[in-house]
Amino acid sequence: MKKKFIPLLIVGTALLAGCNQEQSTDTTSSVTPAATAIDKADAIAVVNGQYIPRSTLEALEKEIAERSHGQVFPKEKLIEELVQRELLVQDAVQKQLDKSPELAAQLEAAKKALLTQANLQNFIKANPVTDAEVKAEYDSKIAAEKGTEFKARHILVKTEAEAKKLITELGKGADFAKLANKNSLDAKESQNGGDLGWFSAAQMVAPFSEAVAALEKGKYTKEPVKTQFGFHVILKEDSRPVTPPPLEAVKEQLTPFLQRKKVQDMIETLRKQAKVEILVPLTEEQPKAEAAPAVEAPTTTVAEPAKAVEGEEAVPAAEPAKADEPAPVAVPAETKK
Repeated sequence: MKKKFIPLLIVGTALLAGCNQEQSTDTTSSVTPAATAIDKADAIAVVNGQYIPRSTLEALEKEIAERSHGQVFPKEKLIEELVQRELLVQDAVQKQLDKSPELAAQLEAAKKALLTQANLQNFIKANPVTDAEVKAEYDSKIAAEKGTEFKARHILVKTEAEAKKLITELGKGADFAKLANKNSLDAKESQNGGDLGWFSAAQMVAPFSEAVAALEKGKYTKEPVKTQFGFHVILKEDSRPVTPPPLEAVKEQLTPFLQRKKVQDMIETLRKQAKVEILVPLTEEQPKAEAAPAVEAPTTTVAEPAKAVEGEEAVPAAEPAKADEPAPVAVPAETKK
């Protein structure tokens, strides 16, 4: 059966294009003297006398599995993809494209990126996060955070007078939720009766959380509570002690956090030990404002006032600038509504 040539690299699916960039070092190595030492038993194909190692195919399969979310490509297509890459690499070397300054710079940048990742992976492997470190982080940051959660409703209005009027209505037996739906700035559209659900004191601004904590269950504030958002009337519905989640429930979140912290500490140590000199300005220099040239005294001829553009007011002619002052800038008038 005649093999159908499928130019995966040239057609350029996003998936394989990404793989090509990351695996380029493997295909490039197949034309180096070191690559000729590959045993035929460890190769998947030979192109013009150059072996393509089996490890290159395995790396491509792994890359595709990670990027394609389970999509599978036939092995025949993947091998053909690697053959096409090898052909392009050999052709590029024959044309001495590998000696161009542009490509040399790109290869150097790719080398540094790979070394960066290799160094980080090596550090993480040598300095894994231990169970003891996770437990210590949990005890200090999560288990130690004991307190109280509150369940409350509120009515938010703009003025103190409005809030006091609502408090008077509540004293006459008005329904809190109905007043909130009708008057509260954040409940008119949602129609949720001003319900805030469960929250901790740290989640609210200090005047609000202090007022809630001071209330008895089922009671509302007799005086408006002022915050930067306006004036609140607050109804405390319930409270409960905060129960921190168990260690096993948060271990998967704590481990990568501690891992990143270790990496950051290592990088900061390298930074402190290094001699670094910044050679470019860290802030953009603002251009100096040039003084406007002196304007000659106006002649007796008076310019005709500009006609107003439809929808705009006429802007009076600017007076001549003084020699030591910048010329004024005419600003269009706001469009009339």
